[in-house]
Amino acid sequence: MSEHADQPQASSAGESGTPPAAAPATGEGFPISVVILTKNEEINIGACLDTLSFSDDIVLYDSLSTDRTVEIARSYPNVSVVERKFDNWAAHQNWGVQNIPFKHPWVLYVDADERVEPDLGREVRRLADPASPMEAYKLRRKDMFMGRWLRRAQMYPVWIVRMFRPQKIRYERLVNPIAIVDGDIGHLDGHLIHYPFSKGVEQWFERHNSYSSFEAKELLKVRAGKRQPLGKLLSRDANDRRAALKDVYYRLAFRPQIKWLYYMLVRWAWLDGRPGMAYARMTYLYEYMITIKVMEEMARRRETGTTGGGASA
Repeated sequence: MSEHADQPQASSAGESGTPPAAAPATGEGFPISVVILTKNEEINIGACLDTLSFSDDIVLYDSLSTDRTVEIARSYPNVSVVERKFDNWAAHQNWGVQNIPFKHPWVLYVDADERVEPDLGREVRRLADPASPMEAYKLRRKDMFMGRWLRRAQMYPVWIVRMFRPQKIRYERLVNPIAIVDGDIGHLDGHLIHYPFSKGVEQWFERHNSYSSFEAKELLKVRAGKRQPLGKLLSRDANDRRAALKDVYYRLAFRPQIKWLYYMLVRWAWLDGRPGMAYARMTYLYEYMITIKVMEEMARRRETGTTGGGASA
């Protein structure tokens, strides 16, 4: 996070509202902290917290919500609140892992529109050993849309780092940040259940309109920079492979069409029924939003004589 960030305002749970009857479960295993990033998540936060009773240290890392998100969270006895104004994803997440005083050595990161299944809760406690040789763990999500798991349309399985030691992780990229871990990474068997459309399709488009602006900036930055060696696509280092793949993808023409064809003909998104086919079209539109914003910026640069790399979108 940036050094000039707002100072966090921490508050203990239970200051308002009626605490739920269920206390954090003791169970077997090691204690683990949980962090939830939120802004205006009153629709989701209660259901999310209800699946986290295995932790006695849940930190709601809130971006100054104006709805009842914080009020609802404070009604849970195992929740504390840290508030900070959002700037960008990587900076916000980096500030959190560097400054939030977590109670336990291991942290599980959950979004408000995600649910932790009981088997995953038991698994993370079993693996949260302070003496573990691992520094982080990756897991998979099951994304739900119109009551159906988008197994193919959401490119399952995608492994993401969600359990980690805070001092061993940092994030890069303005949007959809990449987790960089200093040490060994394991893999979890359990899943997060993800409801990305819990606020409706309209909210999804609003959010991705914002994301596409960040992605357009990232695309222009990549095109202006030095090309990644193609040999890195075969690197044993996952971060090198990811950087090389991103470099190739951002330089492709007809990205929206390529992505739609990939979803439909390679991933077989149509096997997820109407929700899968609808989602494939939505990803096409998202890519096209990025393309239009890149074209707009390139036209502006030509008109003003501003220097900058890039090519046709």
